[in-house]
Amino acid sequence: MPVTNTTIRATNGLTARWAAATDGGTVFSAPGVWPLLALVADGAAGAARTELAEAIGVPAGQAADAARELLAAMADIRGLDTAVGLWTGRTLELREEWEAGLPVGAHGVLTGDAAADQEALDAWAVKRTGGMVERMPVALTDRTEMVLASALALRTEWLRPFQDSPLAPETGPWQDRVLLGLRRSSTLLDRVGVANTPYGHVTELKVLGDTAVDVHLLLGEEGMTPGQVLGAGVDVLARRCPVVPGPRLPYGEVGPGLHVVKERHSRPVPPALKVETPAFDLSARHDLLALHRVFGLSTAMDTSAGHFPGISGLPLAVASAQQSATAAFGRLGFRAAAVTALGIALVGGAPPALRWTATTVRATFDRPFGFLAVHRHTRLVLAAGWVTDPEPYPEEY
Repeated sequence: MPVTNTTIRATNGLTARWAAATDGGTVFSAPGVWPLLALVADGAAGAARTELAEAIGVPAGQAADAARELLAAMADIRGLDTAVGLWTGRTLELREEWEAGLPVGAHGVLTGDAAADQEALDAWAVKRTGGMVERMPVALTDRTEMVLASALALRTEWLRPFQDSPLAPETGPWQDRVLLGLRRSSTLLDRVGVANTPYGHVTELKVLGDTAVDVHLLLGEEGMTPGQVLGAGVDVLARRCPVVPGPRLPYGEVGPGLHVVKERHSRPVPPALKVETPAFDLSARHDLLALHRVFGLSTAMDTSAGHFPGISGLPLAVASAQQSATAAFGRLGFRAAAVTALGIALVGGAPPALRWTATTVRATFDRPFGFLAVHRHTRLVLAAGWVTDPEPYPEEY
């Protein structure tokens, strides 16, 4: 099923709202968060359900279908690898109808050993992003019953590579610095344009990749905020603000960082678009709960009660919500990755149901004892000892 315009607009809308809430250098991925919010919205109730639906921009009853639609669409994009993972505690019983909506093979198990579980989750993040993200951004506790995560990794090569050269800005915050500059020239003037927004003009440059994934570079007027400039880029995609394309630009300084001049040549030459930009390599980690209103998590993070009866009969709340993201723009291409994780914890006074009985054996070592260190497969004893003088309890404790 092709992705609908409604889902695209809703996801891009989250991009714009997230951008408006950020400040300073950063990188983030709304498509890494949006499907997770949609999936938990499907299982939420009460105020949590209402807030999540408002954040994702679609009714909660349609959220799961929209999430699957977006994930399927991203899976068809060349150069983009995506994955969704779910890990639950051994005693957590999920609603069959909710679990059935997840991708096949997405379900793993949390052992309760925080170190071992973190190691397994980190390995998943590394594998799914080709090593661009090395850790699963989740805070595991002894109350964590579920981790729902997404990963995406994007690689694209430019149709025409840039040339490296020094870039030394004469004004602005980068002046007196020598940067790694990227330059190239083409005859395709329509790759650039100037958008007229309520906050000022924004210059947009499209850099095309060989996987049908492009990078749009956006430069706003001085004084515009990151949210305003990035929001303008979203508005341009939605055709909500007018754009004057390169071939129709007048002469002079026509937009931020954009000049149109008439040059003399000794022979007929076509129009030229000459681009110069610095290379960049960014990484960021985001605490989504710090922006809980943006992501519709204000009620869902309240641990005094459960909010997801459509996911499980146990009272659950969102205890952790984070994203790690990277992006690099260079001479040959662009790469980016993001891993997003929601940590769902058991809350309230209801403990997990005790369904099994077991024999308990306690061993107490309160006098001298020996040990053997044995290689499991060969049963080779690697070390042996006898303990007669255990370490004392530190006085400061």
